Amino acid sequence: MDKKSKILKFALMIFVIAIITLAIIYILPVVKELSTSEGQQQFKEKINSLGFLGIAALFGLQIAQIFLVIIPGEPIEILAGACYGALGGFLFIAISSAIISAMIFVLVRKLGRKFVYNFFSKEKIDKIENSTLFKNSQKIEIIMFLLFLIPGTPKDLLVYIAALLPIKPLSFIIISTIARIPSIVSSTIAGDNLIAGNWKVSIIVYVVTFAIVGISIFIINKFDKSKTTKNVLDSIKRS
Repeated sequence: MDKKSKILKFALMIFVIAIITLAIIYILPVVKELSTSEGQQQFKEKINSLGFLGIAALFGLQIAQIFLVIIPGEPIEILAGACYGALGGFLFIAISSAIISAMIFVLVRKLGRKFVYNFFSKEKIDKIENSTLFKNSQKIEIIMFLLFLIPGTPKDLLVYIAALLPIKPLSFIIISTIARIPSIVSSTIAGDNLIAGNWKVSIIVYVVTFAIVGISIFIINKFDKSKTTKNVLDSIKRS
């Protein structure tokens, strides 16, 4: 990793820490009262008072989260749901993820694998890219869909990997956006319910989402004679 890349990564981390710290300072007094209807109303008023600044800050967090990869995406999705409701949070995360993924995809295609090496080790990228899973160009789109669908996979790392594979940019953006939906929906609904004090509903939403995804993978694997799903899961465990 060259000096410029280290500086960029460090700057992004500082940005994230600063935004989160400011958010905590600004909102913490209200968060303490979220168990009451008055506290919930105050929280929403605080967020609404930020206007475009709040949306810009959340988008900035989303950019840093996807670029840095080490920052998990679920907390930001939950925050979006808490700030803008289940539907508003979902639309924000889905659209912003698609935009940022497209940006990274184009950058990697233009600047090449050296750009990817600025964020990840060459050994790790080569290992994933050269795995037998990605050798079958006819199944790249199916594999990418499954990888983005399965909870817990390194989706942001996959954005960089996808740009190195024989997949069309538009196809990738559509596939990754659709496959992210279950995760985004569960997180934004959870955030919306958390802000309303419905802790049990949030837990149930996550359980149901994981169950649906699990059943879907089981069904696909059952009828997939080439065992694509099994190979996908095995590749995740190895990486």
